[in-house]
Amino acid sequence: MLPESAMSADVLAEVPLINDAGGRPGQIGIVVPELEAGLRDWGAIGFSQAGWRIWEYNGETLGERLYRGGPGQWSMTIALCGENPQVELIEPGAGPSIYNEWLEDRGQGLHHIGWYVPDLRGSIERMEQAGFPLVQAGFGNGADGSGGFAYFDTLDRFGYYLEAITVPAVRREPDSVWPPAR
Repeated sequence: MLPESAMSADVLAEVPLINDAGGRPGQIGIVVPELEAGLRDWGAIGFSQAGWRIWEYNGETLGERLYRGGPGQWSMTIALCGENPQVELIEPGAGPSIYNEWLEDRGQGLHHIGWYVPDLRGSIERMEQAGFPLVQAGFGNGADGSGGFAYFDTLDRFGYYLEAITVPAVRREPDSVWPPAR
């Protein structure tokens, strides 16, 4: 067996996204069939204290959506909580999408590990060159049209997707928060 440092260097060399992000994951993504139930479940195990910020992403809130090599028509609602890494709950909306596929094929649970990168399109190019195809992406999720995210087919290698994330320069205000203010 290789020492841990040697295994880490191998993964860094083979998966450019991890290197692009400085080696530290920033997000754990979990697909749930219904967001409200997911928020209650995660709140019950201690995540409600930090509060969840909730956004819907669709054709009005994303400048461009891609899905499996072509334009995408998918939507989703996400809830974000915490940091280092952040927890993200995802409720699929209209599809097809990798979120709907996940629920149909595997049920709710761990969907992806996200990595914050400074150059999303550069990370996409490097990941595809390394043999990890882009399966879904959204661009322009910020109030100023900046920001985006891209998922890569790493299921055979890791059992979940890897996501590259570029945080918008100006983030939209959340559509809602949970738990609701009293």
